[in-house]
Amino acid sequence: ASLLGEEFLELPSLVRSLVQAQRATQRELRALAEAHRQTQQELQALAEAQARTDQTVQDLARQVQALTEAQARTEQQVQALTEAQARTDQRVASLEEAVARLTEAQARLAERMGELATQVGRLSDAVGFTLEELARELAPVYLEKHHGIHVPSFQQRFFTVDAEEVEVDFYGEGTRDGETVVVVGEARSRIYGRDVEALLRKVQLLSPLLPAHPLPVLFGFVIHPSAAQLAAQKGVLVFAPVGPHRF
Repeated sequence: ASLLGEEFLELPSLVRSLVQAQRATQRELRALAEAHRQTQQELQALAEAQARTDQTVQDLARQVQALTEAQARTEQQVQALTEAQARTDQRVASLEEAVARLTEAQARLAERMGELATQVGRLSDAVGFTLEELARELAPVYLEKHHGIHVPSFQQRFFTVDAEEVEVDFYGEGTRDGETVVVVGEARSRIYGRDVEALLRKVQLLSPLLPAHPLPVLFGFVIHPSAAQLAAQKGVLVFAPVGPHRF
């Protein structure tokens, strides 16, 4: 009985110890629950971070793919440009060779033209002299037959104007309808409009030195339409051995 009484007496103390142990256990459980909750939150955060990382990795992968494709296209373009440059270089080389050949040909042509110019100059001197003589022989017949102008003969004349010597290929004084006529003529193998203008300037320059109103006349083998038209407008006579203006 005494032993039971002692155990009974110790029971409250045991209960209190159990209660305290229970409370401690509950606190530990709550702490574990809080730790578990925090762990879940951290896991959730980690999962979200992982998802973002996965998305970033996917984006980077797409960017890398795009850059790879762009690099491939760039390499293709570089290859194409390299091939085009090679073709251009080849064409430039060909053009340089062609230019070199043309330059040589031009030099040869210039040399030949120089020789030809010398020959033509000599021929022109000879033909010019012959034309002058022929013009002086034919002009009287032409003027008498077609224009009623009588000039006994023609000769080469030189005038001095303002200390400058002016040459006339064939010059003659005659009459038409009882009036004095002075013929100022030039001989050209081919007569162009510019020759008509040159003769008119010469006649205007000599006019104050002449005894009567001058009549400009041009003689040549070929009379260009520009010369015929301008001569008709300006009152210049043109004639040739053959053709529509033959004497």
